[in-house]
Amino acid sequence: MSGPSYVGGCLCGSVRYEAMGGATNLCFCHCSSCRRAAGAPMVPWGTFARDRFTIAQGRLAEYRSSAQVTRGFCAACGTSLTYCHDKRANEIDVALATLDDPGVLEPQAHIWVRDKLPWVIIADGRPQFDTVRFNDS
Repeated sequence: MSGPSYVGGCLCGSVRYEAMGGATNLCFCHCSSCRRAAGAPMVPWGTFARDRFTIAQGRLAEYRSSAQVTRGFCAACGTSLTYCHDKRANEIDVALATLDDPGVLEPQAHIWVRDKLPWVIIADGRPQFDTVRFNDS
């Protein structure tokens, strides 16, 4: 299989990953769970085929943040790296800001806008969705 390859990792460098192939569902998520997991007002995500995502160095620690969601992070520095929803078992979402070249994949929409912080103003012209526009929650 060919296609683009994206590499990235955590703040301390303990965990490194590679995601290959096209990314879908490029978005900013404003849900309270993502905000708390990352300590940020929103999180940019991109979806990859799970079989095209590998941990190249270190080990991804995991936390079951809800009944159907597992989040991956670095156990050493706490960087939020991945999101996996049981309904999309063949996909993995990668935090775009953890890419070595974070400007290469640009979010195309805002999701879970109903949960956004009141002091966040969205004025970038991207589509906004009250919840999620993809096949998960």
